[in-house]
Amino acid sequence: MFHHARLLRLASSTHIRQQAVSLLSTIAPLPQQWRPTADILPLCAAALSLSATHLAHALAVVHGHLPFSVSVSAALILSYATHQSPPSTLLLLFTQTVPFSGSPFLHNTLIRACTILSTGPHKNYVVDLGILLYNDLLRHAPFGPDDYTFPFALKLCADFSHVFKGLEVHGRLIKAGFDDDVFVNNTLILFYGSCWDLGSAQKVFDGMPKRDMISWNTSLRVFSDNEHRLESIGLFKDMISTSGFMPNVISVVSVLPVCASLQDENLVCSIHSYVFKVGLNGEIKISNALVDAYGKCGQIEALQRVFDEMVERNEVSWNSIVGGFSYRGLNREALDCFRAMISNRVKLNTITVATMLPTLLELNLFGKGTELHCFSVKMGMDSDVFVANALIDMYGKCRRFTEASYMFHKMDTKNIVSWNTMIGNCAQNGHELDAIELLIEMQARGENPNSVTLTNVLPACARVGSLRHGMEIHARSIRLWSALDLFISNALTDMYAKCGRLDLAQTIFNISPRDEVSYNILITGYSQTNECSNSITLFTEMETLGLNHDIVSYVGILSACANISAIKEGKQIHAFAMRRLFHEHLFIANSLLDMYTKCGRIDIAMKVFDRIPKRDTASWNTMILGFGMLGEFKTAIDLFEAMKEDDINYDSISYIAVLSACSHGGLVGEGKMYFDAMLARNIDPSEMHYACMVDLLGRNGLMGEAMELINGLSTKPGANIWGALLGASRIHGDMEIGCWAAEHLLEIKPDHPGYYVLLANMYAEAGRFDEADRIRKLMNMRRVKKNPGCSWVETEDQVHGFVAGERFDPCLWSGIFG
Repeated sequence: MFHHARLLRLASSTHIRQQAVSLLSTIAPLPQQWRPTADILPLCAAALSLSATHLAHALAVVHGHLPFSVSVSAALILSYATHQSPPSTLLLLFTQTVPFSGSPFLHNTLIRACTILSTGPHKNYVVDLGILLYNDLLRHAPFGPDDYTFPFALKLCADFSHVFKGLEVHGRLIKAGFDDDVFVNNTLILFYGSCWDLGSAQKVFDGMPKRDMISWNTSLRVFSDNEHRLESIGLFKDMISTSGFMPNVISVVSVLPVCASLQDENLVCSIHSYVFKVGLNGEIKISNALVDAYGKCGQIEALQRVFDEMVERNEVSWNSIVGGFSYRGLNREALDCFRAMISNRVKLNTITVATMLPTLLELNLFGKGTELHCFSVKMGMDSDVFVANALIDMYGKCRRFTEASYMFHKMDTKNIVSWNTMIGNCAQNGHELDAIELLIEMQARGENPNSVTLTNVLPACARVGSLRHGMEIHARSIRLWSALDLFISNALTDMYAKCGRLDLAQTIFNISPRDEVSYNILITGYSQTNECSNSITLFTEMETLGLNHDIVSYVGILSACANISAIKEGKQIHAFAMRRLFHEHLFIANSLLDMYTKCGRIDIAMKVFDRIPKRDTASWNTMILGFGMLGEFKTAIDLFEAMKEDDINYDSISYIAVLSACSHGGLVGEGKMYFDAMLARNIDPSEMHYACMVDLLGRNGLMGEAMELINGLSTKPGANIWGALLGASRIHGDMEIGCWAAEHLLEIKPDHPGYYVLLANMYAEAGRFDEADRIRKLMNMRRVKKNPGCSWVETEDQVHGFVAGERFDPCLWSGIFG
């Protein structure tokens, strides 16, 4: 740690300054062989390496220019700063020479050197040094700051976002009378732009009594960098019409990215015309910016024409055309340009690699992506943050989670994109808990999550049902003032809905901006609960507001209609989908099948099924389950056999459907045959398959075989298996096996009321009323309540729900019976 303040006070003391003046007065004239200062200064300025700077420094010492020559010391300070030397080296030169300085020139030089070092490895040390130098000029030095001091100090404040110090400098320069200086005001505009205070930047610009080209270009760049696009374009037009200055290369290069972000191809063409008119078309920087702007505006022919007409091209030119093709999804063209780039022996840089990695991924050329990764390692590019982020994204999207994690954890420097990419990869590859842990680690390391972070991690919370973490993220989004961001509010609504808190999901929905996704989340959420009627209300509201229904909307609303047997509304939605040709989509057709089968209209379901041009496994499974539920077991089995003729492969659900049909139809032989066939197809039986087999055997009195099947399981039987055995025990009055099954059931699901009721009814039917009372008392003691039976009645275009024991509203009689 440098004792900056002590050294500065020491160097500025009057005593030392008087000693230095006395020493200079006694020095004899320089010998002829000593090199004059004019010979040393060019050496300092032309030093292209740190060793060259050391040589110039040594010559300056040998020939007696140091520590007496302020100009040589200043030149060496700037040269050392250019080569990112430690601040201690610069400070040593300064403290040795400052006693011989009679102006703020040397202070200004070291403050300027601090701004040069602000982007290098010593950036954490130079800001305090620069501010101490500025303060020294104000308080201790015999001379005050000049019109160069304030711009350098403001640049330092801008680089490190020292807003309050910058405001103090602004106040001081006004007091010193430099507020009319063009150079000072230009730096003030840059400072306020760096601090995102564009209102103050505009005030400084408007209040300037005199402006130069730099004033206009600085303002243009400030508004462009802060994405105030319309202000940037307005300023560019004013520059042409009222400023007296014609836009130069910097002006055009500043405004073209704004046009690209607005995708305003007409404005890009107008600027292109201006470039031709004033003869700037030969400037490589402008040509590169035009290639980039045309690419982002989708003007591929113009992009290609500008590129082909370039007399000179550099790496930026090639990167611009590759990026332009990639941005518009023309990945094959981007790859061709990349190959041409290699053929022309153009040096590949980190931008090239970071652009090409996602392009190769889109082309399913993962192998080429790994080759490019090897190239980046060989050239030392893999440590670049942009390349590393692209590699993490590539490996994550290819489900190579180990490689993505390795790339992330080996990064020395991570930015917000690095964290977001890795969190997104975890959330999308089944590592939801890792995504949540990364969010916690990210905050612990001082990186603030943004809206992308939150929209990545909230779905992970939803999938694992982590309501606590979801609510913590909600609280952070409120603190970040991003809770009303559409993407975040939708992610929050989805998280609460999937965590079973539809009340909170509805609250977020009510207070947030909404789009089709917002409605779809709630439609789907309510469709899986007892409040399915809310899905119908929301679907209707979407139509009223002019929002477009999509596949998710139709699938959600049809599921809701199926769950409450709202056949009338289901038919209306079917007709609605047909008018918009959505009924041809396979997902919606399958949802229609599900709705009609659950509403008991298997005849309509069969008509829909016959009209599906290309049926998938889900289509067949739905119909098999539907016929099985309605007792048409032979038809269900015939459909199962017909799947082979349609070249549809059976899946796990197909066998659940056919085994369920065999179980309800008492077809023991067929059930055993299909179960053996499933095993022969190497489909691993799930708990539901075993439950169907236990039910099949138990219903047909084969209790011994059912128990043998359960005892032979390699895994612990679940509630479905024990429930099937308990149901079969009740049918055959086997109290011993029933009690055995019930004991396991109440251990697995002690809060499920149905199992208590079933066991109590078994005891009652067997005349064991004391045991039945004991089960009911146990139910009360554990505070388990039986959900009342619920029915729906449809009248006057509304669905009314009724719970067992509830009084019927007399006003509905007329609607039901006319």
